[in-house]
This record gives sequence, C-alpha cells and structure tokens, in this order.
Amino acid sequence: MNDLTKKCLVCEQDEKTVPLIPILYNETQYYICPGHLPILIHHPEKLTDQLPGAANITPHQH
Repeated sequence: MNDLTKKCLVCEQDEKTVPLIPILYNETQYYICPGHLPILIHHPEKLTDQLPGAANITPHQH
C-alpha cells in the first residue's frame, strides 16, 4: 500500500468520506474505518486478501 493512499483496507473509502484508524502491521501502515474495525477484531481471517498475514491474527474471544 502506498503511504499516500489513506483508504479503508476493506471498503476503500478515503479520509474525506469516513474517519480512518491507522493500523501498523508487519512494518506496514494500513487504515480501516470504524465500520470495518469489528471484522479485524472478531474475524481477521476475512481480511486475508486485503491484509497479508491476517489469517495468523488470533480473533478476540468473548
């Protein structure tokens, strides 16, 4: 991902459209919007196409 590209890694909305939360993972900065943050927390395996290595993230357990 280009450092100048600030878009949600899921829906690709930019910072002019939605608030974005920066994520640092594997020495790379990504962004995610609040609407898709629950996917990262509870189902990171669903992000394997957008976030390399997401299948290795342990989801939050209730």
